[in-house]
Amino acid sequence: MNILVLNSGSSSIKYQLFRWPDERPACSGLVERIGSEQATITHKTFTPGASPAELRSTLPLPDHEAGLLEVVRLLTTGPEAVIQAPAEIDLVGHRVVHGGEAFTKATLIDEEVKAEIRRLFGLAPLHNPANYDGIEVAERVFPQVRQVAVFDTAFHQTLPEKAFRYALPTALYTEQRIRRYGFHGTSHQYVAAQAAAYLENPDARLITIHLGNGCSMAAVRGGQSLDTSMGFSPLAGLVMGTRSGDLDPSVLLHLLGPLGYSGAQVNNLLNKESGMLGLAGSNDMRDISAALAAGSPDAALAYDLYAYRIRQYIGAYAAVLNGLDAIIFTAGVGENDALVRSKVCQDMDFFGLALDETQNQQRQPGLRDLSAPGARARVLVVPTNEELEIARQCAELVE
Repeated sequence: MNILVLNSGSSSIKYQLFRWPDERPACSGLVERIGSEQATITHKTFTPGASPAELRSTLPLPDHEAGLLEVVRLLTTGPEAVIQAPAEIDLVGHRVVHGGEAFTKATLIDEEVKAEIRRLFGLAPLHNPANYDGIEVAERVFPQVRQVAVFDTAFHQTLPEKAFRYALPTALYTEQRIRRYGFHGTSHQYVAAQAAAYLENPDARLITIHLGNGCSMAAVRGGQSLDTSMGFSPLAGLVMGTRSGDLDPSVLLHLLGPLGYSGAQVNNLLNKESGMLGLAGSNDMRDISAALAAGSPDAALAYDLYAYRIRQYIGAYAAVLNGLDAIIFTAGVGENDALVRSKVCQDMDFFGLALDETQNQQRQPGLRDLSAPGARARVLVVPTNEELEIARQCAELVE
């Protein structure tokens, strides 16, 4: 069974093709700058026992349909073709950021599902419209193929009401559905399952820490999310690349009132100008690390604040879980930034966490256990693989 996984952004398409049940992708790629005369495609094919073959190209792509048609061309033609025709695709799996309360698992897409995704545009204006466009385009390009939606919010639908409700008038929940939804669920679900298998403990008490440009954490036990740091939107929780994370709501009132900001300006400030960018002048941890090495006090504060917020959530989630078996670092920063891991794990012996700093400084592929000998709780690095998790959920849905 050939499963094509698509992650459509506002100007991009990320994709992988799996020949299921082989969990190794046959190919993967990224289309960027859609809508531009200088759009780019990076396409890789994978053959067991050989180095990946990579193709890079620049070309005009006016819209997502043109981009996906170019992907189809790469999949089906030339010496690196992995299928002969689009009809060989059996399933197309789509990442959809917001599923509200309607979706708790992967779902076959029909007109009713599409209507619900459209209804949620207001809750995820940067993501759901682009995800929806990807679905519409894929339906045109693959008209006979079953389309499946996998929602970032679905994994967190197991949160108990005491965790997902806000202390606001009840009508704002019952009528407007204002509540904690959580995001990055596909990543949290994947790495939690990998960690539980490594620990040989399906009931493991885990704290998953997804650190990319967007950052979130989850308290997971027995494969179920019990709490998560992002909330009604992806803005809440940790300090992120450009997002502020948790903030006193009165700051918003002050910005909107005495300081004269508009709603659009506040939205832009908190989502695109804050976080590490606001603190240190860059949202790229590599730049901030270089500035730190050069003695920048702003970079030092940014690193400390970033790690401090993670440590706060570890304490909170250890209480939610009534103990701790492991913390899991994942995504670009979590997997690659040794300094972040070191600062997070510093003086955490109360929770049984102790980092082997020699292991922490080494870069190796795959799951890594960075725990010091004798530590009661494990410190793990688990590379995330959201595309594989989406493919798994698609396959399980139709089997």
